[in-house]
Amino acid sequence: MKVIVCIPARYGSTRFAGKVLAKDTGKFLIQHVWEQACSAKLPEKVIIAADDKRIADAAKSFGADCILTSPKHASGTDRIAEAVKNIDVEIIVNLQADEPEIDPQNIDYLANLLIKNKDCPMATLATGFQNAEQIADPNIVKVIVDCNNKAIYFSRSPIPYDREKGGIGDVKQYLRHVGIYAYRKVFLLKITALRQTPLEKIEKLEQLRAIENGFDILVGKVKSRFIGNGIDTPQQYAKFVRRYKISHRGNK
Repeated sequence: MKVIVCIPARYGSTRFAGKVLAKDTGKFLIQHVWEQACSAKLPEKVIIAADDKRIADAAKSFGADCILTSPKHASGTDRIAEAVKNIDVEIIVNLQADEPEIDPQNIDYLANLLIKNKDCPMATLATGFQNAEQIADPNIVKVIVDCNNKAIYFSRSPIPYDREKGGIGDVKQYLRHVGIYAYRKVFLLKITALRQTPLEKIEKLEQLRAIENGFDILVGKVKSRFIGNGIDTPQQYAKFVRRYKISHRGNK
């Protein structure tokens, strides 16, 4: 079963413009993501789907395959659909361009969820939280699942609401969404042909389009070594740079 990774990248991020080309580590942020994806075993290819020539030029500089797409797409999923529509592939892993610490084994695990669950059109990952402050952070997405590990809802708000605790309860009962998805190509082209849905627009979470249209999203649970879970702000990027420099201090 042919699997590829596609990394959607746009230049004009609202909270951190040009973040995918931030280079305080000596490498572009998107280069870190691409290198992690290339370390996964199942994908046959890793491509970048960019909306700006500056990203395409950067990708070329570190040897990545890059497809320049329309800048008008409403979501990364829409951008990927354009990039892969003429590619012979069965499963596409959508790895966001701001996930430099994604574990390559998680990419393989996610792809395997669709390989083994042939009736499921889409899958994603979740992990545990470290503290209540993370649960309260609207930059960190939460997910709740049913008894079959299918997503019920994703939100920037703390879910579930613990009535007895007046909001956030035991940290162990919350799941942190890991920003990576896998789709069957047929489903990807189908879901991106649908209009944005109300909850998708409100929460600014593209995966809600699938839920609002009645499609299943299988959620695989992974262990939480530190997961940055995406870099949305300059402050989060600065923390990543510090972690990276500390971990690579002896490699110069």
